[in-house]
Amino acid sequence: MSFNQVANDRPRVLIVGGGYVGFTVAKQIQSAIKASGGVVTVVDPNPYMTYQPFLPEVAAGQIEGRHAVVPLRQHLPGCEILGASVEKIDHKTKTATLRANDAGDTYDLKYDQIVVAAGSVTRAFPIPGLAENAIGMKTIEEAVHVRNWVLDRIETASLLKDEDARRRALTFVVVGGGFAGVETIAELEDMARDAVSRNSRLRVSDLRFVMVEAMGRIMPEVPEDRAESVVAHLRSRGIEVLLNTSLGEVDGDTCKLINMSDKSPAGEVETQTLIWTAGVMAAPFLKNSSLPIDERGRVRVGADLRVTGDEGVVEGAWAAGDNAAVPDLTGKGPGGFCVPNAQHASRQAMTLAANLLAARNGGELKDYYHENIGAVAGLGAYKGVANIKGRSFEGPLAWLMHRGYHGMAIPTVERTTRVAANWVLSLVFGRDTSPIRNERTPRLPFQEATNTAPEETKSHL
Repeated sequence: MSFNQVANDRPRVLIVGGGYVGFTVAKQIQSAIKASGGVVTVVDPNPYMTYQPFLPEVAAGQIEGRHAVVPLRQHLPGCEILGASVEKIDHKTKTATLRANDAGDTYDLKYDQIVVAAGSVTRAFPIPGLAENAIGMKTIEEAVHVRNWVLDRIETASLLKDEDARRRALTFVVVGGGFAGVETIAELEDMARDAVSRNSRLRVSDLRFVMVEAMGRIMPEVPEDRAESVVAHLRSRGIEVLLNTSLGEVDGDTCKLINMSDKSPAGEVETQTLIWTAGVMAAPFLKNSSLPIDERGRVRVGADLRVTGDEGVVEGAWAAGDNAAVPDLTGKGPGGFCVPNAQHASRQAMTLAANLLAARNGGELKDYYHENIGAVAGLGAYKGVANIKGRSFEGPLAWLMHRGYHGMAIPTVERTTRVAANWVLSLVFGRDTSPIRNERTPRLPFQEATNTAPEETKSHL
């Protein structure tokens, strides 16, 4: 790893993860720690924080991919940024084992205090063929690729003579009916409509969008009647919503579905696009640490966000966000814990930062308490759903609420401005529906020029 470590005789606050929690905590404490002679070190393989609520809009071409991320070095000038992954945490010796990107060298890094903010990763199940054929919607790279892939499938299909091949290219399947899945399929369908309207060889009726959800309802974060109205809205747009249905197997371009009630066959869908949004889990490396974790692999913490095990508080260790089992003092969280979403992560980060500084100065620590104010979701241009403090909204008003909330919630004024500029440009000039060809195979033109191109390229994600 080619970086100059800050002298180990300086007190170090090590922040594992540069996501929402890690970025916010680092930004809040960097000046105070530096002024006291210490250093804040942020370790993340990515040089940016991803604002995940914007991924569906990135996939739908409403937001430029780079504008949905916040560069760490630019906005954390008082911190040491290390492009690496944490493989192990030994809190007894206060040592973290880091591995440089691209399977590079490993290094042991000493710290005085640690903030575990590694977030979550896509949770997949051992479904035959899933790993080989699907893509997630958890990273900016995935969202950008999905955008280009869907638009490329539309362009390709417009010139296909074989009707079966054409149908496969224009069929798009999303597995998972949570917020991520609903927003993804709604935004993509909206973009596909725009793209097809500009192509005289296709009709909107040629498109097929299918959502597969194992539960009997979608969007558990909103009241059931509102979730039902969203299903009705999606179906009114021609989107097939299959409830109580699961993905049983993926065989090439064939998705084999099963009924959840008795595991019987529920039909097949031929597609070249399979997007998986069926859940997340805490960062796996936490199982290779000496910190106490629960049965779901999350770091156990108290209401003040200090890591807490069976024997009490683990001094010098903090955690929040998706990788932490944070008690929900309102009593409304499933299992008594806060749900893993951006609303909780942003507020937990502020509480953690304040408590960490208070602990250093002998001050009083505060418990994290937040009444969920509701949820908002975008379903395409001028379409949305919202549930704010028990009141439900839908249509253009909910769409504005969604954009207003998340436009202000993305960290830094600079990023808010860039995102708002994207929205204004789309409003004035319309959505950009041109795919970037060969985005996943950038060397292909050169290979063709040198007669080294592979005989065929993959026809699925």
